[in-house]
Amino acid sequence: MAKTKRILLPKSQKILSELGQNIRLARLRRKLSTSQVAERANISRTTLYAIEKGLPNVSIGSYFSVLQVLGLEKDFLFVAKDDILGRKLQDAKLTPQKRAPKRMKNE
Repeated sequence: MAKTKRILLPKSQKILSELGQNIRLARLRRKLSTSQVAERANISRTTLYAIEKGLPNVSIGSYFSVLQVLGLEKDFLFVAKDDILGRKLQDAKLTPQKRAPKRMKNE
């Protein structure tokens, strides 16, 4: 079975690239090699390179493993923490419209 290529909008790709860059900088600040981080995270060096490039085909579990090795796993708790749009929708109490009743068939 062929793998499907993930297609992201440019804005989303930029965010992933920035995340990968931040992970790379965190690794370099700790003076850890790619081999050390990959081994400790139980992933291949190729996967680590993909994470640091921000490629979309890497599982979120791999990202988490690398963050755990770097001591940054608690950063995951900040994802979607301040959901401004969701709170606005909740405050507006927007609910889906109810369906119209079914018509009765004339027998």
